[in-house]
Order: sequence, then C-alpha cells, then structure tokens
Amino acid sequence: MAGPKPGEDGAWYVYKCDAGGTRDALYRPPVWIPEGQQDDGGPRVSPAALAEQARGQLRLPSPEIKASPAEQQLVTLPTWLWLERGAWRKASATASVPGVSVTAVARPTSVVWSMGDGGSKVCHGPGTPYRPREASKPRLNPKRPSPDCGYTYRSSSAGQPDDAYRVSATVNWSVTWSGAGQSGAFPGLTTTSAAAFRVAESQAVNTDNE
Repeated sequence: MAGPKPGEDGAWYVYKCDAGGTRDALYRPPVWIPEGQQDDGGPRVSPAALAEQARGQLRLPSPEIKASPAEQQLVTLPTWLWLERGAWRKASATASVPGVSVTAVARPTSVVWSMGDGGSKVCHGPGTPYRPREASKPRLNPKRPSPDCGYTYRSSSAGQPDDAYRVSATVNWSVTWSGAGQSGAFPGLTTTSAAAFRVAESQAVNTDNE
C-alpha cells in the first residue's frame, strides 16, 4: 500500500460505495491521495490520482464462450464463435472526494480466440450467434462461415487431453478517464475465459447401391 512521500501534502481516503458499488469495498484499505494546487492557491486532489482509484474499481464482465455446433465441432465444417452480449458492454467507475469527481470507462475493442490447435482468430466484436430457427436464411446457414467471427478446424482433437482442444477467448479493453476538466488514457485491460472443444472427423456416407 503506497503511502505519502516525504513532505508530500495529501490525505488518506476510505472507499465509500453508493448503490451499485462493489460488494468488497469494505475490505479495501485506505488510499493516500496527494494534493495539487488550485489556481487560487488552495489545495485540491489530483484528478490523475483519482483516475487511478476509479480504474481500480472497474468491474469487467467475464466473457462467456458460445459456439455452433454446440456439442462437438467437425473438421472442415465452419465453427461459429461468439460471446454472450452481456460480456460486450462498457464498464465505468467513479472516484470522488469533495469537489472533485473522476470517471474511468472501459470499452471492449477486440477478442482474441486461441483455438487450441495452434490457430487463432481476432474478432472486432462479440460475434454473431447462430440461431437454429433462422438456419433457412442463407446468411445463417451453418455450412457457411460466420459473417464476422468463426474458425474452421483442419484436424480432430483426438489424442489431446480429454480428446478436446483447450480454447480461450481474451477480450481487450481500452480504458479512458475524464473529470475535473482533464482526461487521459490507461494501458488496456484484458479478461479471459476458457472452454474445451471436441473436434471430430466428419464421416462420409456412401448412398450408392451399386
């Protein structure tokens, strides 16, 4: 826990969350926030320091992996990939002291799919869900690739641990802040989830009676 530098003015602050705040706020230790100088010479809390506190309060949703086919993928058949919509929304948090309020906002920008077979896919959105009731539409035919986020396996997962590929989806977030007439950006954040995909060889069926 960072404390004051020798001779530095400032104060210790304790987190206080209103409705919708984080449930673990009571377990957070006090934080030291240095003072700056206002134009009139009076002390004020640095907006950049508050921005750091707001960033620390961000709660990003975990990506929930979805795919079609749902139970088992097939070699050479396009796999549709997507995240539940709740995982693709901006998140924000605000840190305040009397007279100063700063908000940090995280926005999803892309998702990197690691497919377990050595391949990967970068998508710039959550992906399009495959809905069976719409399969008659050419755009959503399961034999066609996803319109915006998909992958095609070229080898089965036989011989892998549990005969399945370990798949991960990592969402990249941009983080910006604004308040007290200032603004800025932080290094990006990431959230990751994993799933197991079984991939089987498709079997051809001979219907020739000769």
